[in-house]
Amino acid sequence: PIYADQFARLNRDVYERAIELYNTRGTTVEEEAELCLGLLVAFAATIYDNGSKQECIQSVLDRSWEVLPKLPPSLLKVRLLTYCYGEFYDESLAKEAHEIINTWNKGELTLEQTKIVEELKDFEENQYPFEEIK
Repeated sequence: PIYADQFARLNRDVYERAIELYNTRGTTVEEEAELCLGLLVAFAATIYDNGSKQECIQSVLDRSWEVLPKLPPSLLKVRLLTYCYGEFYDESLAKEAHEIINTWNKGELTLEQTKIVEELKDFEENQYPFEEIK
């Protein structure tokens, strides 16, 4: 079990570290993609917002659009496509992720591949996680 104050402290720490990394740029395409992915995951996981969280997310998405075409088909690309898709549900992102996933040997998926396939499925099935749909 985790107490609310400990959760809040840990959550705030993740948010602050994301803000610290926000202006960092990767020296390679893969490093930049990893940074964008890490920032998107961190911002999605945190409850804090200093008033500019959406601006930061949009900036990271813009950086992602620049790096995605340069990435070869890979687990990293699928992960970045999935988290970009999770921000605004552009079907072309999910389609591209599925095209890469479909090249994988389904009988020999790694744990990371299995996890991202499930995450993409979750995003696709629940596009409005914080809204009550009537």
